[in-house]
Amino acid sequence: MQKVYMDNGAGMPLDYRVFEVMKPYFLENYGNPSSSHSFGNNAKVALATSRERIAQLVGAEKSRDIIFTSGGTESNNMAIKGVAFRNKGKGNHIITTAIEHISVINICKYLQKQGFEITYIPVDKQGLVDLGKIKEAINDKTFLISVMYANGAIGTIQPISEIGKLAQDNNVLFHVDAVAAIGKVPINVKEENIDLLSLSSNDMNGPKGVGALYIKKGTKTQPIIQGGGQENGLRSGSENIPGIVGMGKSAEIAQTEMESESKRLIGLRDKLITGVLDNISHSFLNGHPKKRLPNNANLRFSYIEGESLILGLDMHGIQVSSGSACTSKTLQPSHELLAIGLAHEEAHGSLVFTMGKQNTQEDVNYILEVIPDVVKRLRALSPLTPKEILR
Repeated sequence: MQKVYMDNGAGMPLDYRVFEVMKPYFLENYGNPSSSHSFGNNAKVALATSRERIAQLVGAEKSRDIIFTSGGTESNNMAIKGVAFRNKGKGNHIITTAIEHISVINICKYLQKQGFEITYIPVDKQGLVDLGKIKEAINDKTFLISVMYANGAIGTIQPISEIGKLAQDNNVLFHVDAVAAIGKVPINVKEENIDLLSLSSNDMNGPKGVGALYIKKGTKTQPIIQGGGQENGLRSGSENIPGIVGMGKSAEIAQTEMESESKRLIGLRDKLITGVLDNISHSFLNGHPKKRLPNNANLRFSYIEGESLILGLDMHGIQVSSGSACTSKTLQPSHELLAIGLAHEEAHGSLVFTMGKQNTQEDVNYILEVIPDVVKRLRALSPLTPKEILR
């Protein structure tokens, strides 16, 4: 049986080139960059090299503006809480959207309990935020706007440059969660007026458990982890050198190969979307048809449960997801799908196909061969399916 993994939004395989550069830092160069001896200096050089590579990938002017973390969730916490607690007393209002990653949503809920005011801007049926509504929400207490670059569940890419200009014109800090977008679309923090940018290594075929936060020079924040003062005093704890070396290598590869790989993934994505919509009745695309991540296809199938479809496809060796990787085990519908106006039953009937470097035209062909019969069989078992659909 053919095996097809298309849940890369939940976890990507490690690029073998990344693995190769990481190995020596497990077995040979295991020094601590805070140490003064040669082993420590080797680690310090590796740390600086990786910092520079990530800075180049996101268009940061200074590599010292890159702070290493344990992943996207920590970066989001560090960005939003750090700025919030540093500015408490000067402003208490944060603007975000209803479609943000669950880590951002829960950070904002936490801050509400601490006395901060949060405005959640709604999105349209394709997942795009309305710039006019963000502008209307800004008041004299607003100190931060937090909007994700692209949504990992439905694939929609937000108008980040325009939001960044709006934030800048109103003297408001702008945080962007770029975890789903990094390595797939070009990002330039200077040109897009971004003050804080959250990143994850695994989302560009790097190791899990490593991330980074870009903090523009002059941005007033404070650490949320106390300790030995590593990472310019902003993120204490001994750095994960093998992981950081891996993230640096994945950033270097992404910068070199992003354009060609994104073009290839768009071809696979569009073939899958067209093949499903043309051959399966009552199937729909969630998210924006054009302004979407190169590797994302979120498809909705009426009259069946997405979880049943996941299991049905898994029996044929095809691995996909029902929504956000961080909340999929709750069996609750994706909040992103509810935010674009879908009813619960529609959200429950949605699947996310996220492609990666390992996926091929043959993989897409296999899915298009298998999925119509799986959908037909599940619809035949569903009491909700109209009889005319089964003919």
